[in-house]
Amino acid sequence: MSAHPGPERRFRPLPHTQVTIADRFWAPRLEVNRRVTLAAEYRQCKQTGRIDAFRLDWQPGREPVPHIFWDSDVAKWVEAASYSLATHPDQALAGMLQEVVDLIVAAQQPDGYLNVHFTVVEPEKRWSNLRGWHELYSAGHLIEAAVAHHQATGSRALLDCLCRYADYIGTVFGTRPGQKRGYCGHEEIELALVRLYRATGERRYLDLATYFVNERGQKPCYFAQEAQARGEQPGDDFSTLQAHLPVREQTEVVGHAVRAMYLYSAMADLAGETRDESLLAACRRLWDNLTLRRMYVTGGIGSWRRNEGFTSDYDLPNETAYAETCAAIGLVFWAHRMLQLECDGRYADVMERALYNGVVSGVSLDGTRFFYENPLASLGDHHRQDWFRCACCPPNLARLLASLGQYVYMVSEDSLAVHLYVQGEAQGEVAGVPVAIRQETDYPWQGQADLTLEPASPVDFTLRLRMPAWCDDWKLWVNGRQTEVPVEAGYSVISRTWQPGDRVKVLMGMPAARIVAHPAVAPDRGLIALQRGPLVYCLEDVDHEVPVQAIALPRQAWLTPTWQPDLLGGVMVLETEEALAPAPGAWDRALYQSAKAVPMQPARLRAVPYCTWDNREPGGMVVWLREAPTGR
Repeated sequence: MSAHPGPERRFRPLPHTQVTIADRFWAPRLEVNRRVTLAAEYRQCKQTGRIDAFRLDWQPGREPVPHIFWDSDVAKWVEAASYSLATHPDQALAGMLQEVVDLIVAAQQPDGYLNVHFTVVEPEKRWSNLRGWHELYSAGHLIEAAVAHHQATGSRALLDCLCRYADYIGTVFGTRPGQKRGYCGHEEIELALVRLYRATGERRYLDLATYFVNERGQKPCYFAQEAQARGEQPGDDFSTLQAHLPVREQTEVVGHAVRAMYLYSAMADLAGETRDESLLAACRRLWDNLTLRRMYVTGGIGSWRRNEGFTSDYDLPNETAYAETCAAIGLVFWAHRMLQLECDGRYADVMERALYNGVVSGVSLDGTRFFYENPLASLGDHHRQDWFRCACCPPNLARLLASLGQYVYMVSEDSLAVHLYVQGEAQGEVAGVPVAIRQETDYPWQGQADLTLEPASPVDFTLRLRMPAWCDDWKLWVNGRQTEVPVEAGYSVISRTWQPGDRVKVLMGMPAARIVAHPAVAPDRGLIALQRGPLVYCLEDVDHEVPVQAIALPRQAWLTPTWQPDLLGGVMVLETEEALAPAPGAWDRALYQSAKAVPMQPARLRAVPYCTWDNREPGGMVVWLREAPTGR
């Protein structure tokens, strides 16, 4: 036990370089990400001018004009490519990456500044609109890219470049005389500086991150002051930027969802690094508000298009859901950081929900098209796109998928925690002894996982196995003997002397479940969603003879899980012949009629995982469907 009070980052993720994934769900997606998505995103960044903008040869009147946050799109691609190269050497990708890194380094200004737009387009406006112009946000993504690049290649070129930029930022912002008391309108620099601190050991980066978090929401608001300096009306609502209150006083998740997730991730990081109980307490309050009142069943967050974020408790519309892909990714980041402080299943459950549903839905199975928004219902007019003018989501997906292995396991001084059930192998060290772990499982399609532990020598430690919240029937065997073990915060806890070849089997009952929403979620009253294991399901028109909005599922109807190897890359579907739909002609001559007069007839229902929708011919889609109390 630590002699110091306050929270502690007790658990450390096993790096993705020490984890291999070889299952039927993630492995094909990771291969597509490596072989297809990274190259496609590079081409888009080249064709749209994002990469060549770092040549700093733009001239007035030329199109395209380098945008204020183009740097961040390229930076996320650099990060994704670095993660990929760290586990899968690729000469062509390495060449593309080196080209981009050289351009970024060469674009740095003599004083350390690094932002294309404010170097060649509007240099006189540097740091004049922190609220809306994303300079520090882009700097944060460049820092994250530099850390990933250094860890993957060993080269310090980009890392040294971004250390210089971070040092320059530290001279501009702070509480000393002559410094700006500002912080970014779009959070990201805060968590990036913590990563830079961990990579370099330089305390000044942690101190700068602490300043940016602590300064947020202080009065008078810096955003109002800088607006007045520009001769503009500042307004008085800074909740979209999470700057309406100091962070420790915030109790509701508000404003832009991605910005909020990045802020809360930094708060969790700083809570562990600086042992700040007040930051952890704020994170816990905000976590409860989000996950108990403002999160979709898919793990999507941010319901309102206007602010790309949150509104009020239980306001979760389906067809108009914004649920930005980047926001679900940000939720994974935050959950992962909370798990490092508190190995609590409530964080891992949400991380899993987002990963398997609201995150991976953001990219097509062929790896070339992307969702920015992830609604839970569609009339057939919402589809993935090749790219976006605001292209934050595609490279964000690529960097998450390329580093997915780090979300599976964590280790502490005396524990190995298994957060996700994913077939593959991992190497770590527990209690000073190297330990290999192998998972054999067909999760999420089946609920059995067999784990084999191979410590280099017998060693005492605790194995923590997450018991998913969706599972009501959990059984555990150690070396062939069924075992009852203590449960702590959603994890089965097995403390023993582990021998090479010890085996643990987990069996999770995985029936098709009907999910209902809190009665305050008005759009979902009287409706059900279907879930099996961690996967939320949906209905698509392409599988049905009637529009999916017309289908009802009787309460007693039995749903049969069926493996379809040739459908959507191989998926488990849920099927029944006992659904109901209006008989043909039932509404030919009526807009309204008595419910008793509407003839219903049996209909076939096929539900597919939500993460695979819109990969076939266009058509309607629903997650929430009507439940019929009786057969007809």
